[in-house]
Amino acid sequence: MDAFFASVELLRYPQLKGLPVVIGGGRRKVDELLLRSPDGAEERERRFIPVEDFPLLKDYVGRGVITTATYPARQFGVGSAMGMMKAAKLCPQAIVLPVDFEEVRRFSRLFKSTITEIAPVMQDRGVDEVYIDFTDVPGGQREGGRVLARLIQKSIFDVTGLTCSIGVAPNRLLAKMASEFNKPNGISIVYEEDLQSKIWPLHVRKINGIGPKSGEKLTRLGIETIGQLAAQDEQWLMGHFGKSTGAWMHRVSWGRDDSPVVTESEPVSMSRETTFDRDLHAVRDRAELSRIFTDLCLRVAEDLQRKGYVARTFGIKLRYDDFTIATRDHTAHIYTADGASIRQLAGQCLKRVPLDKRLRLLGVRASGLARVGDAATLAPQGATGRGVGLNRPGGAGTQGATASLF
Repeated sequence: MDAFFASVELLRYPQLKGLPVVIGGGRRKVDELLLRSPDGAEERERRFIPVEDFPLLKDYVGRGVITTATYPARQFGVGSAMGMMKAAKLCPQAIVLPVDFEEVRRFSRLFKSTITEIAPVMQDRGVDEVYIDFTDVPGGQREGGRVLARLIQKSIFDVTGLTCSIGVAPNRLLAKMASEFNKPNGISIVYEEDLQSKIWPLHVRKINGIGPKSGEKLTRLGIETIGQLAAQDEQWLMGHFGKSTGAWMHRVSWGRDDSPVVTESEPVSMSRETTFDRDLHAVRDRAELSRIFTDLCLRVAEDLQRKGYVARTFGIKLRYDDFTIATRDHTAHIYTADGASIRQLAGQCLKRVPLDKRLRLLGVRASGLARVGDAATLAPQGATGRGVGLNRPGGAGTQGATASLF
């Protein structure tokens, strides 16, 4: 989907089309005031709010990061995962809107259900991205897949008013790269014979799976493009990156990927985290940290319950003011999706991390997941630490949440 979070907001605020807009950060008081009439008596209709009333990036104060930005904002170098304070220096005139996850999830379900009515073999890759297997879809091979891609684009636009960009290729690896070639609202076809002309000139980071660290190491080794990677001896790559990774790098640089489109997959974990507007101290800001910690645990519980899962292992993630990170996990002898139980279990982890430095981020994670109906039949093997044995039914409660330093 093209600038998905921003595009969803532009449907509600059409007066902002063509302007630099960034989506990110939590909802602020200024966002609530935007929706109220000047006298505060009633809510304004979103599409009629004057452009000059919207909050600007230059006035933003906090540690929020950009979820996405409109294409006019991207022209200034603003992009996803960039700190909003940093982005304000690049594009101070950009308009800021908070993320509305409920609305985004609604449109995510809409565009995905539209696709499966046309091409049912679809793999979900997050809120705004999917893989689709055209192989057995009637007309899927016409014009190399372009005809079906056009149909999907038109159908999504008719249902949602949103645009998407589609890459069509012999496998997922190449299709993923092709989807970035012609944004927004573009279709790109890559054939096997296009490898040298269309794929090899790209930077190695365009390969899904080569992250910042591997990319930096490849650069130090004098390898910046996929073509340069393909020119390396496989054994040489294995010597520098390990047997498995080196062999994979060599394979994907030649456009080889036999991974199938998987229509269903089980999550391995669910987590929630938040970056604070200011650094917090475990003692002096104990009340605020306690509230945030409880809220994160309840949100993880709600995620588990909504998706029909329970978990046995719960953990925390702390980022200190010097950007170092600490993580701890605790595994109980039973499964749970109860908020109070999760806070109790995750709270055990806080006793095993240093809290002498100020904190800038706190996160809570659930893993060791099982479907609600399956959990009762699973043997509690591999439990570590002291089992708490809490499994209160009835939702994300808060009682009993005392086993925490905050």
